Amino acid sequence: MPATDSTTLPVLVVGATGSLGSKVVDELLGRGKNVRALVRPASDASRLESRGVQIARGDMLDVDSLVAAMNGADAVITTAAGNANLAEAAHRTGIRRFILTSILTSDQTPDVPHFWHKKLAEDKLEQLGVPFVALRPGAFLDQVASMAGDPVDKGRMVWIGKATVPLTFVHSSDLAAYLAAAVDAEAEAGERIDIGWDRPVSVREVAEVMGGRAGKKIKVWALPSAVARAAGAVAGRFMPLIKDMAAMFRWFETGRYVADPRRQEQLFGPVPTAEEALARFTDELRTAQHR
Repeated sequence: MPATDSTTLPVLVVGATGSLGSKVVDELLGRGKNVRALVRPASDASRLESRGVQIARGDMLDVDSLVAAMNGADAVITTAAGNANLAEAAHRTGIRRFILTSILTSDQTPDVPHFWHKKLAEDKLEQLGVPFVALRPGAFLDQVASMAGDPVDKGRMVWIGKATVPLTFVHSSDLAAYLAAAVDAEAEAGERIDIGWDRPVSVREVAEVMGGRAGKKIKVWALPSAVARAAGAVAGRFMPLIKDMAAMFRWFETGRYVADPRRQEQLFGPVPTAEEALARFTDELRTAQHR
């Protein structure tokens, strides 16, 4: 389990205004940590300030502003994309620990650009001698299950490729807790840690478990991967993101997007079961419907 750290120096959160980053802030504050958030110069930070979060104005393209934001911080947690300048700033400031939100199997996927960029970020930190810990989560359940809207409300999920291939998922709230705990976890510098559930599950099983919890049938509409590849090949010339996403779903279909959660359990405690995580997510959706 995480070790206790009594330091009063703030933890800098990069991406604090985003969905995952805001949850990381919540987790850190709940642990009694002082929090500093990197916020773009023109962004509204009033919600963060109202909670006692320090605000550091900076730009991911401006290394000097990142150095200023890190000065006096104990650790950095980044949920943002594009971390090369952050790595340089961490090197200059001698930050105690840099926690990177990476991606499961990123080191095996040179053909999936946004996966591979995370691997390159890990390498950059290592090359600069920054004491980092990379958490490599699986696919975000919150995003995948809701590609066609609330699956409980709509009674459907959309997928690309075979809906029967098991893969690793995470719930973003769990990942946020692990990122916050990683500040003081007894991890070695340079560790890459898989994050997932007790077992991989297919999208069809996700729909079945969630449907059982909600008391209604949830269908899976699966678009054949060949169609997605063709669309990615055509659109990729003009919209690289579509080509990137098509490559990601093609990787999912290999069955190799699977976490080994043993180190996760050693550092952060019992790994969530697929059934428990899916039930919790389903309940969250149903609660949101009645607000």
